[in-house]
Amino acid sequence: MSFVRPEVAARLVRWREALFAVVVVAFGCWLMALGGYLLVPLGAVLGATGLAWLVVALRRRRFARAIEAPGVVEVDEGQIGYLGPTFGGYIALRELAEIRMIDVQGRGHWRLRQADGQTLLIPVSAAGADLLYDAFAALPGIDMGVLSRAVDARAGTQVLWRRPAHAALT
Repeated sequence: MSFVRPEVAARLVRWREALFAVVVVAFGCWLMALGGYLLVPLGAVLGATGLAWLVVALRRRRFARAIEAPGVVEVDEGQIGYLGPTFGGYIALRELAEIRMIDVQGRGHWRLRQADGQTLLIPVSAAGADLLYDAFAALPGIDMGVLSRAVDARAGTQVLWRRPAHAALT
């Protein structure tokens, strides 16, 4: 017997990372309120860590969508895969050259392009698409705030990230 309604439990599960971060911030503030030479700095560090975690949790939460598109996204050992009913494939993160957000028939899709020109389209609302947040975070020079805003914006085609060019050795 559950004391929490199923829809409330489902909402709490979706927000659990952000809620844990808020608890860490509150615990840090409580430690600072106790005072002392040890507890104030410890509470400040804990509070700052909790705030940073909260920012990441909220950005990651924006990536999570209701599963409305067919197919499954996999992130495994440095490669991103999409297994869909009509198209799919794999792209290695180290060979990823560009990330775009495009609109296909009114639905947002990630367009991942390798340096050799191969592309992979991944629906934003596919199962497992929230795993892309952590995979993209490992890319050099990426601004995760831009990616988080692009998921909500849906403003046509947007280039969100390009791999920085390597300087020529002469």
